[in-house]
Amino acid sequence: QVQLVESGGGLVQAGGSLRLSCAASGRTFSSYGMGWFRQAPGKEREFVAYIPQSTGSTYYANSVKGRFTISRDNAKNTVYLQMNSLKPEDTAVYYCARRTTYTGSYYYTTTYGYWGQGTQVTVSS
Repeated sequence: QVQLVESGGGLVQAGGSLRLSCAASGRTFSSYGMGWFRQAPGKEREFVAYIPQSTGSTYYANSVKGRFTISRDNAKNTVYLQMNSLKPEDTAVYYCARRTTYTGSYYYTTTYGYWGQGTQVTVSS
C-alpha cells in the first residue's frame, strides 16, 4: 500500500514563500510521475505541477508558472513544491499524488491513483 504524507503548509503573508514536502512509502517511488494539486473552498481540485519519473522536465499550471518549482529526491522518496511570491488566490489545501496510469494527461486527477491527506496553505493579504 502506497502512502503519501504532505507537510510544510501554513499561514504566510502575500509575497512570502513556503516549501511543501510529500514523503512516499514504498520502494518504487522513482518509477512514477508525481503531481501536486490544490483545492480551494467551493472549487474543484486543480492541477498545479507535475514531475515525471525522470527529472528532465517539469510542468506547471499557468497560474503558478514562474513562481512555483516542483522537484523530487528519489533517494528520499520525496517530492517538493517550492512556492514563492505567494498570492491570496494560492490559498487552498495542497495535495500530492502518484500517477497510476499514463493514458491521459498528467493534468487530470483521474490519472493519479494515490493521494496524500493534504496540507493547508493560507496566504493573507
